[in-house]
Amino acid sequence: METMTAERVIDAPIDEVFDWLTTTTNYTDSPMVLRCRLTRRGEGAPYGVGAVRVHLWLIGWFRERITGYDRPYSTDYVVDRSVPPSRHESGRMTFTEVDGGTRVVWTTRAEIPVPLVGPFLTRRVARPIITGTFRNILAAADTALSRHPDRKRA
Repeated sequence: METMTAERVIDAPIDEVFDWLTTTTNYTDSPMVLRCRLTRRGEGAPYGVGAVRVHLWLIGWFRERITGYDRPYSTDYVVDRSVPPSRHESGRMTFTEVDGGTRVVWTTRAEIPVPLVGPFLTRRVARPIITGTFRNILAAADTALSRHPDRKRA
């Protein structure tokens, strides 16, 4: 398993950042994401525990299930199915109030289940693509939410 992490400080209140990033239909603001939809609502919140969301990214198709939801501090998920196939152990976003806004740390543990070359493909191909996609989505959130006076709100 390979751990992949992306992080960013977004100049916006923690509640807004949490809501934007847990509402995955917002991910289509990123050019790496083609379609996202919620196929089953979660307990207590649309994207709460038990929610199922389906994503079509340039890198593949993913069906994810929310396994943890502590608004506005963290959300956890697991990829139940994907094309291309992957083995996914866990995914987590944490949100922390900091000077300048909200620090988001997005971590996932996964691998490409191909005998012999799987670890190489995971480390050298999947890791940079996945972390790049995460950074791209975080940048889209920053653009949508940022309070920088020199930046127009989207």
